[in-house]
Amino acid sequence: MSSGPAYNDEKGSSLGEPEYGHDPASGGIFSSDYKRHDDLKEMLDSNKDSLKLEAMKRIVAMIARGKNASELFPSVVKNVACKNIEVKKLVYVYLVRYAEEQQDLALLSISTFQRGLKDPNQLIRAGALRVLSSIRVTIIVPIMMLAIKEAASDMSPYVRKTAAHAIPKLYSLDLDQKDQLIEVIEKLLADKTTLVAGSVVMAFEEVCPERIDLIHKNYRKLCNLLIDVEEWGQVVIINMLTRYARTQFLNPNHNEILLEENPEKGFYGTDEEDSKQEEADAVVLPKRKPYVMDPDHRLLLRNTKPLLQSRNAAVVMAVAQLYFHLAPKAEVGVIAKALVRLLRSHSEVQFVVLQNVASMSIKRRGMFEPHLKSFYIRSTDPTQIKVLKLEVLTNLASETNIATILREFQTYIKSQDKDFVAATIQAIGRCATNIDEVRDTCLNGLVQLLSNRDELVVAESVVVIKKLLQMQPAQHSDIIRHMAKLIDNIMVPMARASILWLIGEYCEHVPKIAPDVLRKMAKSFTSEVDIVKLQIINLAAKLYLTNSRQTKLLTQYVLNLAKYDQNYDIRDRARFIRQLIVPTEKSGVLNKYAKKLFLAQKPPPVLESSFKDRDHFQLGSLSHLLNSKASGYQELPDWPEAAPDPSVRNVEVPEWTKPSSREKRKEKVEKPFYSESEGESEPTESADSESPTTSESEESAGGMESESASESEEEESEEEEGKSERQKKKKKKKGQKEKSKHGDESEDSGQSEGGDKEKKRNEEESSSSSPSSSEESSSENSSSESEENSDSDLGKKHKRKSVAKLPSGSLKAKKKEISLLDLDDFSGPSVPPTTPSPNTFSKSLNLDLQGLTLSNSNLPSEMSSPSLGRVKTYELLHRLTGEGLSVRYHFNRRPFSPDQAMVSVQMQFTNNSDMDIRHLHVNEPKLHSGMRMQGFKEIDVLQPGDVASEAMGIDFCDSTQAANFQLCSQTRQFYMSIQPPVGELMMPIFMTENSFKKEQGKLMGMNEINEKLTLTEQCRSDQAVVQRVLSTANLGRVPCGQSDEYRFAARTVSGGALVLITLVTKDNSAAQLTVNCEKMVIGTMMAKEIVETLTQ
Repeated sequence: MSSGPAYNDEKGSSLGEPEYGHDPASGGIFSSDYKRHDDLKEMLDSNKDSLKLEAMKRIVAMIARGKNASELFPSVVKNVACKNIEVKKLVYVYLVRYAEEQQDLALLSISTFQRGLKDPNQLIRAGALRVLSSIRVTIIVPIMMLAIKEAASDMSPYVRKTAAHAIPKLYSLDLDQKDQLIEVIEKLLADKTTLVAGSVVMAFEEVCPERIDLIHKNYRKLCNLLIDVEEWGQVVIINMLTRYARTQFLNPNHNEILLEENPEKGFYGTDEEDSKQEEADAVVLPKRKPYVMDPDHRLLLRNTKPLLQSRNAAVVMAVAQLYFHLAPKAEVGVIAKALVRLLRSHSEVQFVVLQNVASMSIKRRGMFEPHLKSFYIRSTDPTQIKVLKLEVLTNLASETNIATILREFQTYIKSQDKDFVAATIQAIGRCATNIDEVRDTCLNGLVQLLSNRDELVVAESVVVIKKLLQMQPAQHSDIIRHMAKLIDNIMVPMARASILWLIGEYCEHVPKIAPDVLRKMAKSFTSEVDIVKLQIINLAAKLYLTNSRQTKLLTQYVLNLAKYDQNYDIRDRARFIRQLIVPTEKSGVLNKYAKKLFLAQKPPPVLESSFKDRDHFQLGSLSHLLNSKASGYQELPDWPEAAPDPSVRNVEVPEWTKPSSREKRKEKVEKPFYSESEGESEPTESADSESPTTSESEESAGGMESESASESEEEESEEEEGKSERQKKKKKKKGQKEKSKHGDESEDSGQSEGGDKEKKRNEEESSSSSPSSSEESSSENSSSESEENSDSDLGKKHKRKSVAKLPSGSLKAKKKEISLLDLDDFSGPSVPPTTPSPNTFSKSLNLDLQGLTLSNSNLPSEMSSPSLGRVKTYELLHRLTGEGLSVRYHFNRRPFSPDQAMVSVQMQFTNNSDMDIRHLHVNEPKLHSGMRMQGFKEIDVLQPGDVASEAMGIDFCDSTQAANFQLCSQTRQFYMSIQPPVGELMMPIFMTENSFKKEQGKLMGMNEINEKLTLTEQCRSDQAVVQRVLSTANLGRVPCGQSDEYRFAARTVSGGALVLITLVTKDNSAAQLTVNCEKMVIGTMMAKEIVETLTQ
């Protein structure tokens, strides 16, 4: 219900106070009425900070809705010197938006912005710099430069990040400042905080992408910080490092390219040439050194690999293009699974991913062949997605899978989407040209489509058949005759032109039909489309040269018609052909060669993918998507012939950061791990395996000194408590991480070391032993688990020895995938009886409890709100999505005992699967600023069929923003989101009638919202009204002496803001609702919720 009418109705009854409108979301203040802006100006000019803050909130809301608020610039800019921090932040947000449009007025406040750069609050300093860099006036360039230099040395990483953002703005304003800005970029590149890294690399890309010497010293640091940088910073850094690596490292696939290219050179040569070529190759190849991957190249590949599991599609795409452009051929396959996972995203993401997969599948077809079914087309896919999937399927077609792909194509032809059907027919044609074994099958199938009812299908089939017939025209003269008969029925110009070209080109195979076709075409020549007219002229010329006795007059008639055609191309063609084929006195020497010109044998067309030539663009870029160079695109450099000096990336470690004696002891303990692999691994010609060579391990150990030194300071501070226990855990974790990183190492080193570590870990944990190879394979198969989760789970196993475990045999039997389709048919297997935890109870007991009804007298005191009604429950995790685990929650409206400022949320977990679910807990809450969360107590075991109930607390900061967190079990993690209704952010309070009226008198004007409503028939009784209001919000009833008035009171859980609600009923089911609240947004939303409840 809109609050616009209420605003107009109450306008006359205001007591001299300015009318400020209602909720920003209702649209009341966004009309073009000038008086609304006058109200905002009056609020901005007042002495009260609360009024200024409210005005600025509304103005920012206007900007967010796309409304023009530039008229308020003078009133807003006056408040830039306001002492209230909240007001100042909002003023800076406004000025960033409009400073470029109102430059003169913004210049008047430059002194204030300069003072803001010295403010103790980091948000104010960053905001002032952001506004200053948004004023696009060349006069203040020196001031901006000075501000950026000062901010680059600021103690706050947030301010340094803002300085990095300001660099490209200043550079675009004045290109002459490039040298000074490069100095600032160099300084910020040395910053060790993850907050700054992404922003400064973006500034580097904008200002000086050619200065790769700035990256040398920071290369290893950027590689190691990459995993902790924010997502969009990761994308920028990965793209920059891709280009950097192409200039600094050798091509890992160079030797394979040589071996692939050499056989092709002598393909058309004679035996003598072949022998000479072999001798030349024998001389060239031994000179080529066996390839040894640079340790810094390996560092980049190793540190970006975990990001393939990122939730951000852009990050996954960036890592995929990095691997495609930089990784050895044997290692590129890891990106296939990640890209296939992205195909479950929105159609926009699918479109970009499929564009890149189409390019990759041309060169790396084997990478996607195992995932062929992921590219099958769904009926719900948009047309552009269908066409791209067809492209990928065609690229993946081979002798082994062509039968499956053609069966898919048969079903696609029956689709109602005509563009998609046309693309499918073209795909069949490409498969036929690429794979000789199925050419006849495809041709016969396309001929059958010629009898299809849809004209577009027939037309596309004709065009494709024409291309296929050019390969073997003599064997398929009957198909040419069949197509000649279709000329009367097909009206699509391209198809008609294709048939005429075929008949003219192979007229000797259909000598009787061709003249008749020309006769029919001569009749309709004037009504044909230009492309068809040109082919009629060509057909006439060819028949004149081969069968002039029958077609001489027809040819002259057609040429005469063409001579006076409206299109100059057709007129020119007619004159040219007449002079060429009809001998006259003026005709020159060319007349003798007319047959050779027209009837020359033409090579069959090569049907290639439209993505074949796109690989020179960097994958994932806009230029690759458009297949043309976009502005700002930087070319992907070619690999160097000789490796540049790797020592430029070495960083000198200061004395005070050198490794401590404790770390030196660690290095001595770990040295045998590297020395064994060094002794066993030898340099090979390709980098298919990840086994580090001697030089690689030595250089990487030297290069990582600075990291180990920085880690040692943190470790020493925590060393005092539990030294021996920490060292054991670290050794275990390190062993597991090394195993996962060097999963593709040579068999000797992998088995000798991995097996020993596995045995030690199994003895310590007294669990069932399994060979290292099986563990590695199982870890690779579980694509949904991240490396961090697996590490943390393995670390927790040592602590949880006391938990009852099943025998090893039953554990192995239960390690199978849950079929999502069979969840309803689970039969609870026989499980040894275990004592459930206090908060866990069986299904039957749960059903019995649900049947019980509790009266109000049995409720605890804090729940004693009258006629509360049924509690609303919400589904958090469906059993199909959760692979058997379902989660529901409700707001139990009780104080959360550990923290009274948190809203209590009751969670109910149900195990619908046939396996135990272990270690359910909350992990990594992603909360908005100011929000807090206290998770529930970890549930160790949830047996099949059991239900567990736990309470968790969330401080929503009196807002309805969602709280995001991860629900983790031993094997899976699920992303959850709880968004509270506004009524659940309150706790009821007891008030007398006098105190209610007193508090209500303090919350007038802006803090009062009035709404008129009409009650439904079901809400006429007192009990119904109270019940509906209390079901909407957690309120307390306030006594009232009048029978037609209802009063309720509550305070918000987090901020303690007072909420007073008054409902007065009148005759004819009319009523008036008044909500008084210290927080305008809460009050407006509360009024809206109650009105909806009472009027539905």
